[in-house]
Amino acid sequence: MNTEMSRKPTLIVIVGPTAVGKSSLALRLASRFSGEVVNSDSRQVYRGMEIGTAAPSRESCTDVPHHLYGIVDPGDGFNIAQFIPLASRTIQGVHERGNLPILVGGTGQYINGLVQGWTTPRVPPNPVLREQLVAKLAEDGIAALIRRLEELDPLAAARVDTQNPRRIIRAIEVREVAGSTPAVVQTQTPPYNSFFIGLTTSSRAELHQRIDERVDQMIDGGWIPEVRALIEKGYSQDLPALSSMGYRELIQFLAGELSLEEAVRLIKVSHHRLARNQYTWFKPTDSRINWFVIGEGYKLQVEVALREWLNIG
Repeated sequence: MNTEMSRKPTLIVIVGPTAVGKSSLALRLASRFSGEVVNSDSRQVYRGMEIGTAAPSRESCTDVPHHLYGIVDPGDGFNIAQFIPLASRTIQGVHERGNLPILVGGTGQYINGLVQGWTTPRVPPNPVLREQLVAKLAEDGIAALIRRLEELDPLAAARVDTQNPRRIIRAIEVREVAGSTPAVVQTQTPPYNSFFIGLTTSSRAELHQRIDERVDQMIDGGWIPEVRALIEKGYSQDLPALSSMGYRELIQFLAGELSLEEAVRLIKVSHHRLARNQYTWFKPTDSRINWFVIGEGYKLQVEVALREWLNIG
């Protein structure tokens, strides 16, 4: 690390598509480098959704501190405006304890927002505008909303998850209500000295196989009872948390609207789509990222690269 960069707080960032093994690597690095794991997955923040979001197990969290997992109820909203200051304070606490913060998760907007120093204005929801945008979505499709956001705030449009209508609607809402204030503002200087570790597979077929196997494991591991318990607690299927991948399909299965076989097939397809979207946030050509193909010995390769970056003998 050069002198200028070393003055900034250090942050290790693990990125890559879903089911590639980011959490497992984070746990290993944390145990070897006196680290603490900080979540940057927008779904793993919810309580009672550990199976369907593939959150780290309680056993893994016993030996290594894990932060920002299961911190809000599914009925509570959570977004990037809440995540950035919360994650920043968490990372500061890790440094104050003399440990190494390791950021891991699959939400590209959260990760980029944190490491690039984005700020978001505090804009309360506008129910009337939101209802209008939902109606426009139903009538004209998601492309119309994307075009509107591009006209209002090209920077926000470039960063929003274009597969997620709820986030597009919120970005438009923020821009409309905030007036001349952009929905997302980037500071001139990133707040951290970040070392990016990217995990990928040797082929798309291998990644899809890993995704499909993990979905099957989650089903076998109690995902359906987890969804049933959430519904029985009174959480609406219209909540953003329960409209996320897998939950909506399993809710349909429990309601008799889908067979289990069809629900599982749709869940796997949606996870394949998520993986493609994650590669748009963190491209193989991104010069920030040190990419590693998962396979025999790759974790040792990561450790060697990290030791070199940290100047540890």
